[in-house]
Amino acid sequence: MVVNNCAQGGIEVFVPSSDQPWDRQRIQHLLKRLNFGGSPLEIESASQATPEGLVDYLIDQAINAPLPDPPEWANWDVSDYPEDPFPLIYEQAFAYLSQWIGTMVELGFREKMALFWHNLFVTRFQAYECPSYQHQYHTLLQKHALGNFKTLVYEMGKTPAMLVFLNGAQNTKFSPNENYARELYELFTLGRDIGYTQTDITETARALTGFVGWEVFCGPINFVGDYFDDGEKTIFGQKGNWGYDDVHRILFEQKQDLIAQHLSKKLYQNLVHPQIDQQIVDQMAQTMINNDFEMAPVLRQLFKSAHFFDEYNIGATIKSPIELLLGFIKDTGMEFNDEEFRNNAMYIAANLGQELFNPPDVAGWSGDRSWINSNTITLRWQALEYYAWYFFDKQKDKLIDLAKRLSENSNDVAVVTKALVDHFVTKGLPENTDYDKATQAFKIEIPQNYFDNKQWNLDWDTVPVQVAFLLNHLGHLPAYQLS
Repeated sequence: MVVNNCAQGGIEVFVPSSDQPWDRQRIQHLLKRLNFGGSPLEIESASQATPEGLVDYLIDQAINAPLPDPPEWANWDVSDYPEDPFPLIYEQAFAYLSQWIGTMVELGFREKMALFWHNLFVTRFQAYECPSYQHQYHTLLQKHALGNFKTLVYEMGKTPAMLVFLNGAQNTKFSPNENYARELYELFTLGRDIGYTQTDITETARALTGFVGWEVFCGPINFVGDYFDDGEKTIFGQKGNWGYDDVHRILFEQKQDLIAQHLSKKLYQNLVHPQIDQQIVDQMAQTMINNDFEMAPVLRQLFKSAHFFDEYNIGATIKSPIELLLGFIKDTGMEFNDEEFRNNAMYIAANLGQELFNPPDVAGWSGDRSWINSNTITLRWQALEYYAWYFFDKQKDKLIDLAKRLSENSNDVAVVTKALVDHFVTKGLPENTDYDKATQAFKIEIPQNYFDNKQWNLDWDTVPVQVAFLLNHLGHLPAYQLS
């Protein structure tokens, strides 16, 4: 059954009004979708900008951010390792993954888009087990995160991680392997059974032969002409002695409308709402074609639109494990420079079903409702409990500052509670009784008379543990699982 998105706004630029103001809620919505979240200070700063200005700032920041310095092992092959390479290989791979967690917190949208591409152009570290391949693949995702999709597709098919994962490194004229050709059309560009035939896959596989020059484990994989099928092929009705470059040229010449539709739907479901609005997708696709598959113009149009800021799209997506964990960190504004803490985030996300560099299969993570079941919901609660008490243990002063800044240093316990709740839950809680329960959680065991006579305030020694208890309470609420 197809369920349509019920948002009212169109692709036109969002103009704040009395009915749809440029307020904290819409700023939080934008920051959660682009930046994993935002601290109180970031939200206050963002409120000084216009919606268009803030979108441009965040996208320009993502485009202009320099790539991280490569690790010393970025180009190592097996000859650079000890006799038993795997202990060091896995140590490097885990360290690199931990570094990516930190980079996501620091750079936000570029890394969120890199994660999006990772889930479209899936590879699995367990298939290739080379940190150098992992780094090269990830750098490609970062480099083209908001760049040209045609270029990303072209480069992806030659990167060693993909050549190994989808058997391109075994694709020769003597024994063509169709795995990459099939996924190029089915998953990466067109969609399942849309716009291609089995013959197109077979002929494309022949055109992609030859990238088999693999002399040493974890070393470069080069094109070898002797293994290339130089016979005539027919791809999408076009006949010729086609090779790698021709496949990509023909694909985007013949199927640009279908590609733009496929990619626009993926972007929409990931960044706006799991239920497609076909009219918005059509306009995104046309913008994509008009800009020769440059991503930045499409993303600027989408995030500046009245549709994106419509009430229906706020708090409407289920957070992935990475969004859940990093959003908690971003929203608190806590420091995140502890290696052990980053490693814990990596392991927690994996336990929740999102093991970076190891999606479950070539189709990637399904997302949305698949993130939550009777097992993972308990683990999600436990993860947020861990964070709340970690911050209480390590950064008590920041928990006090958080409560003071959000509530303007109020000594009214209900005001402080609501300010904290509305910061962490974008659309707030559905009923007044829900706020009452949150207030009770925040009061812990402090006698009621201290609140009644206004003796209690945010300078009390109990405040850090009170904030921690409230954060723990919020982490158990259904509303907190939504972005």
